Amino acid sequence: MILIDESKSLEDYLAETEEIDFSHPSIKEKASELFSASSNEDDFVKKTFEFVRDEISHSWDIQSSRVTCRASEVLYFKEGICYAKSNLLCALLRSKRIPTGFCYQRLTIGATPDTGYCIHALNAVYLSSVERWVRLDARGNKAGVNAEFSLGDEKLAFSIKEEYDEVDYPQIYTLPNPKTTNALKQNKDCIAMYLHGLPSSL
Repeated sequence: MILIDESKSLEDYLAETEEIDFSHPSIKEKASELFSASSNEDDFVKKTFEFVRDEISHSWDIQSSRVTCRASEVLYFKEGICYAKSNLLCALLRSKRIPTGFCYQRLTIGATPDTGYCIHALNAVYLSSVERWVRLDARGNKAGVNAEFSLGDEKLAFSIKEEYDEVDYPQIYTLPNPKTTNALKQNKDCIAMYLHGLPSSL
């Protein structure tokens, strides 16, 4: 897939927002910890991706009712759905001035289209070593889901089933989609939100 950057300025992929609160002391501390343990920029991105993927639980997987949104909040509670986890990965990387954006897929909620659709969030990171964007999905691995850091072929959490009208959007956005952010802000029960409150289109 040819990715399409929303902005041609990498600076736009370094902005701080309410949700991407990388000046928060906890974000700065964790980013510095990961950075100090890394041999270079690519290694830092890989370690940070794996931290969010593996150490931050996906709320649905652990059947938690808590809804998290801000990156610092996701880090504190160590849980969130894909929208929240993408905020955290973005904040940790942007805190070290690594351009990071947001990408989306439209997936079936269950195994077949009759279960409905939802928007899934992941990230794209600009790596100076290869001078291009690389998509990373820190949703969290489980049976049937195996996302990895890769500079070659993408290893995302979900492959698109076009016969089910699923969509892999090529755009790399500078900020989270308002629909995904609103879902996190307007819902109080994560399980109910996951089943009935996620946007089905961008």
